[in-house]
Formats: sequence, structure tokens, C-alpha cells
Amino acid sequence: MKPASPARRAFVLAAVCLAALCMPLSFTGPAIAIPAIAADLHGTPLALAWITNAFMLSFGGCLMVAGALADRYGRKRVFLLGMGVFSAAALALAAAPGILWLDVLRAVQGLGCAMALSSGLAALAQEFDGPARARAFSLIGAAFGVGLAFGPFMAGILITHTGWRAIFAATAAAGLAALLGAARAMRESRDPQAHGVDWPGALTFTGALSLFTYGLLQAPHSGWGSAASLGLLGGAALLLAVFIRVERRAARPMLDLTLFRLPAFAGVQLLAAAPAFSFVVLLVLLPARFIGVEGYGAFDAGRMMIALSAPMLVLPILAGMAAQRFAAAHICASGLLLAAGGLLWLSTCAPGQAPAAFIGPLLLIGCGISLPWGLMDGLAVSVVPVERAGMAAGIFNTTRVAGEGLALAIVSALLGSLTVAALGGAGLAGIGVEQAALAGPFLALGELQQAGALLPHASGAELAQAYGTAFHHLLYVLASITTVSALLILAFLRHPAHAATDAAALPACKTQN
Repeated sequence: MKPASPARRAFVLAAVCLAALCMPLSFTGPAIAIPAIAADLHGTPLALAWITNAFMLSFGGCLMVAGALADRYGRKRVFLLGMGVFSAAALALAAAPGILWLDVLRAVQGLGCAMALSSGLAALAQEFDGPARARAFSLIGAAFGVGLAFGPFMAGILITHTGWRAIFAATAAAGLAALLGAARAMRESRDPQAHGVDWPGALTFTGALSLFTYGLLQAPHSGWGSAASLGLLGGAALLLAVFIRVERRAARPMLDLTLFRLPAFAGVQLLAAAPAFSFVVLLVLLPARFIGVEGYGAFDAGRMMIALSAPMLVLPILAGMAAQRFAAAHICASGLLLAAGGLLWLSTCAPGQAPAAFIGPLLLIGCGISLPWGLMDGLAVSVVPVERAGMAAGIFNTTRVAGEGLALAIVSALLGSLTVAALGGAGLAGIGVEQAALAGPFLALGELQQAGALLPHASGAELAQAYGTAFHHLLYVLASITTVSALLILAFLRHPAHAATDAAALPACKTQN
């Protein structure tokens, strides 16, 4: 293949960076908009939760199969198709007439994003080599950081001045720009060894992920011991078992399970998922708290979120520089422990405190999580075979995004259950078990008005106090998960230098056996 000119490669890099920017914007923007969407379209707590979960579930569940499709049918073709689907869904979301349409289109948008990101990263791996490839992927990380840092702020401005629908129109414009840039500059590339798509593995994996997420979201409403919840969670476990069996027998599996024999590979996958519980879930929970409980406007809530995400603009680069002198495992574990300390500090901020009280803990969490964030992609490359670029990108990013989606579902369900328990234990007059079960999910979303309508005898201050109690306990759980993750990552990533060689040898060993 004739080498691409620097100008053409710059266009390719810009297009993939713009696609990478669309992902955090599509996640953080609607999180800020949920209160405005609820006021406009209404909907149950479960339907409102699917605004974020449908996107994350579709995105995470389809990344690996999208990477396999890109390897076989062409990275450029899949990238253009993905950005086209993403942009069309975003335009349709801007005109969605109801909450059901919004949830369905968010799933379609996530599918398009998965196709674009997995194929775009694989295309970059073909366009750039050596230090140039490292710089290109660092710019992809920077694009993610910009979207995380300023996505809530930009969403707040759009909601304040033009309404929540403008968020989706803006992401559609960005998606179309990425599509046009790639159509002009990206060259087609494929994996010559790709033979087909592991459809049984893809369907069972996505089905297990979908049932598990839906079961977690449904449980606070129907009860954890109800037939519906147990059926959904049991079905997810069954499909997961089938997925593992299918992947073990497949000649070319979607996910090579033998890689998990490598401690370093397992550690990198855990590292990919760890920020979900200390950082990503806060991108959804905190806007709901700031707007619904603290009484901020969308603009002020978005401005507050900058304290959490702004360190992403600088510290990942510094972490990469520090990794030249210090072990990556130590940097990653130290960052997660800092984030756990920030979560504990944030737990001391009861509802009603001045905005300045949140700045310190949010900055500490953001600084802590930025340290592993800057090293994750580089570590992933070192422990995953590079011969199949689409699958390599799909494995790591699926773990990251699916982990984020599952963490969001788990934490949302946990906060809902803790809120119901807080309402029941607050000793408020006129609140029975059924009333608390109905009002708790609304209160967990920060919908004090809806919760107050279901609990007319409870004052706004009493509801805010119950929410604060539940949020306080939730942060202790998140800090514990983050601390355990830091210790496990420190143990698994002790010898990452040999991982690439070992990983390359595993498929051969599997064939010989």
C-alpha cells in the first residue's frame, strides 16, 4: 500500500479524534439533560434511566463484533457506516416525540458509536507506526478528556439557551464532520486473516449483558426477590455460561479466553473497568444531585462538573511521562487510591452545603483517576496481540465501556435501594413501605418534585436529607470497590513487560493442544 501523505494522515487522525469526542459528549450531555427531559417528556424512573443505559449497553455490547466486522469488511467502510448511523440517530433524537423513542434511538446511537470507534482505532493502527502511533493514540485520549471535561459544561449552556434537543443536534454535526473527513482521507484496510464473525459469541454476550443490565434496573421497582428480577438475572447467568462454552469451542472466537491466563492481561481489563465505579458513575449521579437536590441550574451543574473532569486534560500526559521512571502498576494503583480518598471526602458533603465544599473532593477524584487513564491504552497494547487490530481494540474498549454500563446499572440500582431504605428509616409521618418503594426511585434520580407528590407529608428538606443519607452510604461502597481494585491491579500488573510475548504465544499453544 502506498504510504499516505502527512496531510491525509492528519485528516484521518482528525476524523477519528472527532468520533472519539462524540462518545463522551453523547454520555455526559444527556446526563445533564435528564431533568429537562423528564420535565418535557415525563416518564418513569426506569425509562429515564435507560436514556444513559441504552447508549452504554449498546455501545459496550457491540464493540467486539464491530471490530471483527471492521477486520473482515474494511475499517473505512465500517467507520463511515457507524458515523452515518450515529449522526442519523442523533438527528432523530433531537426530534424525539416521547421517552420510548428516546430510549430506542439512544441504543441505535450506541451501535453507531461502537462501529465508528472500533474501526477508527484499527484504521489508525494501520496508518501510523512507532512513535507516531503512540502520539496519535495519545491524541485520541486527549479527545476523550476534552469531551469528559467540557461535555457537561457545553450541555449546560445548550440546555439553558436552546433546550435539551440541541445537545443531540450538536453531536450530529460533529458526527457528520467526522464522516466527511474520513470519506476524503481514510484508506481501506482489512485483516487478511479474518474469516468471519463469531455470531454465536456476539449474540450470547450481548444478550447476557442486556438481561443483566435490565435486571439490575428493574430490581429496585419490582423487588430483588421478585420473579421478574430473578428471571432476568438468571437468564443473564445462563447466557454467560453459554457464551463461555461457545468461545472455548470456537476456532476463531470473538474473545480469546485463553488470554485471561495472563495476570497482566487480566489486570489491564480490571484497570479498564475500575474508573467506572470511582469516576464514570459520578458523571451521571452528580448532575442529578446538583440539579434536583441542590437546586442548581443546568449551566451551574455543568460548570461544577469541570472540577471533576478538568484534570483529564493534563494529568494523563504527565502520567505517561512519569511511567518512564516509575512502574505503571504503582502509578495506576496510587491514582485509584487517591480517587478512593476523594470519594470518602465527597461523602462528607451533605445536601445544602455551599458549592465550594464540593470542589476539593471532585478535584481529588479527577486527579486520581487521571493517572491510570493516561496509561490504560498503552498497557492494553502491551498485553494484547497486535496482529488483529480490530479485535485488540474491541477487547479492551468492550471491557471499559461494558464495565461502565454495568457499573452505572449497579450503582443506580444500589442508590435506588439505599434511598428506599433511607425513606423507610427516616421515621417520616405517613410513609409506608409501598410509598417509599414508589418514591425512592424518583428521589434517587434527584426528582424531588415527583417524590414529594408521592409523599405529600414529607417536606423538601426531609427528602433531601434522606437522599443525602443514601448518597453518603453509596460513596462508601464506591470507595471500597476502588480500593480493592487498586490492590488487585497492583498484584496483577507486577510483570507487564513479558505480557506481549506471552500473549503472542498463547494462540499457538492453544492450537497445539
